[in-house]
Amino acid sequence: MSAKTLSTLSVCPSESNDDLEQRILDLSAELYRRKKLATPAFEAGKSPIPYAGRVYDEQEVRAAVKASLDFWLTLGPEGEAFEKELARFLGVRSALLVNSGSSANLVAFSALTSSKLERPVRTGDEVITVAAGFPTTINPIIQNGCVPVFVDVNLQTANIDVSRLEDALSSKTRAVMIAHTLGNPFDLDSVTQFCRQNELYLVEDNCDALGSRYKGRLTGTFGDFGTSSFYPPHHITMGEGGAIYTNSPKLKTIAESFRDWGRDCWCASGKDNTCGKRFAWDWEQEAKAAGGCGDCGTLPKGYDHKYVYSQIGYNLKPTDIQAAIGRVQLRKLPSFIEARVRNWGRLRSLLADLEDDWQFQEPTPGSEPSWFGFLMTMRTADHARLCSLCKHLDAAKVSHRRLFGGNLLWQPAYRNIKHRVVGKLKNTEALGAGGLFLGVYPDLSEEMLQYVATAMRHAWRAA
Repeated sequence: MSAKTLSTLSVCPSESNDDLEQRILDLSAELYRRKKLATPAFEAGKSPIPYAGRVYDEQEVRAAVKASLDFWLTLGPEGEAFEKELARFLGVRSALLVNSGSSANLVAFSALTSSKLERPVRTGDEVITVAAGFPTTINPIIQNGCVPVFVDVNLQTANIDVSRLEDALSSKTRAVMIAHTLGNPFDLDSVTQFCRQNELYLVEDNCDALGSRYKGRLTGTFGDFGTSSFYPPHHITMGEGGAIYTNSPKLKTIAESFRDWGRDCWCASGKDNTCGKRFAWDWEQEAKAAGGCGDCGTLPKGYDHKYVYSQIGYNLKPTDIQAAIGRVQLRKLPSFIEARVRNWGRLRSLLADLEDDWQFQEPTPGSEPSWFGFLMTMRTADHARLCSLCKHLDAAKVSHRRLFGGNLLWQPAYRNIKHRVVGKLKNTEALGAGGLFLGVYPDLSEEMLQYVATAMRHAWRAA
């Protein structure tokens, strides 16, 4: 480096690399603090109130910059540490990072189709789910050639109506894949018992519910797989990102393969020959045992294990920079959960006078939700009036959301899918035509919550 460059950066030639890095991190944190101080104060009616958003400080900035300086970029040591820390938080054997919650659902369900399982899910099999929710809970079912079987929801909890599970069962049923709606756990006693009795796989879409508990146990840990999203509106964020978790070593290995191009090798990035026989596998013998196509040929004995593919997989890994941010966020998760619960309870109290006209989402008995949003459903669904109300909220700068796709079978993407419906989706339709949710994320102040409640009342009267 030239003397001129050193002068421009005000770097002392004798300054160590460690000291220089520390100064860069300190300056990054200082820049964050200056920008934060320059943020305008909240002004009711003028400042927008988002329904969700990233909550971070200089700690995440420092972590991201440090990981950038290390320049690992692909999933590496930060990712490995995050996976262990998330698994420890959840109390499960293993967690795998992916690039989104949608990818987490895709990998989790795809893993159930693996020929390495004794009872894989196959094309044409049925999977019980609900139509009230987000598309990526059901997309992997369709993308893997299976048939979603839609059951109605309970209007109080907005979760699956477990009284209809037996009606949904057929000789083709192989799995259940449902979400904990807006952080509210579904009836896990009934669902897990149903799955055990009928030898069904269970995938818990836990993307809106990280930190929720059912009878003291964290959601996402009851099924064969749980999944999380780390997109900015969720409980913690790394920008884009997600995770799959399981207590089954076999399912973990299969899911990792689907995430990592479908490869058979389980070596971490930058490592070789952890199996100790990288060039000694007998692939001809393996093909015979698997009953493979004799006319297709097979890999010769000793073919490099790093380039053997046992699944038709993807590349769905995030970066190590994202994982570094996620590690900081994970340490803050307990305080985030506490704030979400407090904000939900505050809105429940502030809006109590609307209960004659609106059904508020209620916690499932035995649950402690880590709420994603405050869901309200008109007791008499009137979509035209709901649209008018939403416009008034928008004008008041109060962000809100529908229950995602409402009734997904109303959506253009699902008009021609092969599916089955159990009974009537009466409550699903009521949520689709008359439901919305308000934000409860940790950055909402008491002043903001009071304004949201006031704006909601005014919008309801004006609609």
